[in-house]
Amino acid sequence: MPKQFTDPEAIAEDIIRDVGTNLVVGLPLGLGKANHIVNALYARAAADRAINLTLFSALTLEKPRPSNLLERRFIAPVIERLFGGYPDLTYADALRAGALPPNVKVIEFFFLAGRWLHVPFAQQHYISANYTHASSYLLARGLNVVTQLVARRVVDGITRYSLSCNTDTTLDILRARTEGRASFRLVGEVNSELPFMPGAGDLPAGEFSAVLDSPATEFPLFAPPSEPITDTKYAIGLHAAGLVRDGGTLQIGIGQIGDALAQGLIVRHRDTAQFQATIQRLTPAAEQFFALETGPFEMGLYGVSEMLFEAFLGLIDAGILKREVDGVVLHGAFFLGPKSFYRALRDMTPEQIARIQMMPVSFTNELYGEEDLKRRARVDARFVNNAMMATLMGAVISDGLEDGQVVSGVGGQYNFVAQAFALQGARSILTVEATRQAGAKIQSNIRWSYGHETIPRHLRDVVVTEYGVADIRGKSDADVIAAMLQVTDSRFQGELARQAKDAGKLSKNFEIPAAYRENHPDRIAGALKPAREAGLLPSFPFGSDFTGAEQRLIPALQLLQDAQRSPRRLPGLLWQGLTRSPDAADRECLARLGLDRPATFSERAYRALVSAALARSRTG
Repeated sequence: MPKQFTDPEAIAEDIIRDVGTNLVVGLPLGLGKANHIVNALYARAAADRAINLTLFSALTLEKPRPSNLLERRFIAPVIERLFGGYPDLTYADALRAGALPPNVKVIEFFFLAGRWLHVPFAQQHYISANYTHASSYLLARGLNVVTQLVARRVVDGITRYSLSCNTDTTLDILRARTEGRASFRLVGEVNSELPFMPGAGDLPAGEFSAVLDSPATEFPLFAPPSEPITDTKYAIGLHAAGLVRDGGTLQIGIGQIGDALAQGLIVRHRDTAQFQATIQRLTPAAEQFFALETGPFEMGLYGVSEMLFEAFLGLIDAGILKREVDGVVLHGAFFLGPKSFYRALRDMTPEQIARIQMMPVSFTNELYGEEDLKRRARVDARFVNNAMMATLMGAVISDGLEDGQVVSGVGGQYNFVAQAFALQGARSILTVEATRQAGAKIQSNIRWSYGHETIPRHLRDVVVTEYGVADIRGKSDADVIAAMLQVTDSRFQGELARQAKDAGKLSKNFEIPAAYRENHPDRIAGALKPAREAGLLPSFPFGSDFTGAEQRLIPALQLLQDAQRSPRRLPGLLWQGLTRSPDAADRECLARLGLDRPATFSERAYRALVSAALARSRTG
């Protein structure tokens, strides 16, 4: 039985006494970090330079950091409401400040997107790794401690612990320990908010060396609120929803596009006519590169995804995720989401939760091991993942920049692309927003070339932007370029086509068909407007932790942020705000920001700008 502790410092001291002063500690990705134990180990190492501490991790979660007055006034109450009791990870604060002690190393293989750009130590100690390779790298570095947040359950007097949100790498290294290929201490920290997930991560107490379990160390789970789904993301999600076959298999990557895809599938299932009409408005071209699926889900889907999030539960509730594999409709390796998601998992009946099984990442992301069973289960698989950019010849950039700066990480993306080529009838669908804001300029995310790539062009398959679907698997370079130009924003099509022609990769007399030369954001907004007004595409399809006033403020603040990139727009907003009388709903929003009774010139200016942005965001 594990040693029981109620004090983090005591359990840290026990770990050091048992393992020694050379600590190689594995921390689960994301939610599953045992914050109090990790902080106690870090404090001991910071106080004693004889202790060498290496923390091997991924996806270190941090509270949002507002950067200006409006952000502070908007987000500070949200942070307090959602993260008020969440204990910060001390190593993250020190890492960001460049103040890690010389005897402490933090090594990660996946970053929270964009959070560690231009932080030298984090960038220098990042390991580029497929998710499925992380456990082998841990073992190769001499892993001797794993700390993990766990759920506890006592049945008939017997205590069991669930790995819950993070079976991903932990189950794989536990298997290595069972097979004699590793030796480490598994140390748990109990959190009563964590859902007890049955299955492979439901472990006997004897697997743990020590457990921290005390009301004093309980804390609210990290619960990032859902963000509103923009027209761009909804368009991408709807296009992707038309590629999913009834009776097939579904994997969805991290991000809002996953929510948009799930809602698109629900609309397709419940109102086929509206789904078809929306798709036709989005893609007016007579010819399609891909035969779209638009019917309801009679047989249903089976889900196998490294990440589980709230939208998957929406698909179960809608009767879409219902094709069972050994009694299970959804296999996952880790989860993260808003408070309502954790609550829904905790409140499920034993029969309901048994249909959702948490597995090692080697199960979800690979075919190796029980390959025949996996192949029979993963029929007509669609692996849908997000990317930052793509080239005209089909290479995809998802994790980093051409100067070497890492934005996030490869994670499981390459794994799923490889599966798509290994499984009969499977497709890899990589989603890219066609443009991005770069300062005051709009830039294309479809590039002629780029000095870094995550997925090489010899693995090109399906690329989806808000303007449509490019089916590029097995096509010649010229055909791929033509298909990619058709899903590119029309402001950039001409120059990109010229570059391809100058390189000799596209015929000099090639012309983009007229139907694809109207790829503009206004057309997308107009195409989605009927479905938006009918309530089919809500900004928060699976609920929100934001209040009503906050939900109204989000698009207004986004509009203001965009205006700041084009300063010539600000005087017009300021004048509009000074000359209009806000209605009751707007006054509630202004009060939420503390601008209902402005006391300074700065506050009066902000009040006017926000008032105008609220008005424009409603009509925009």
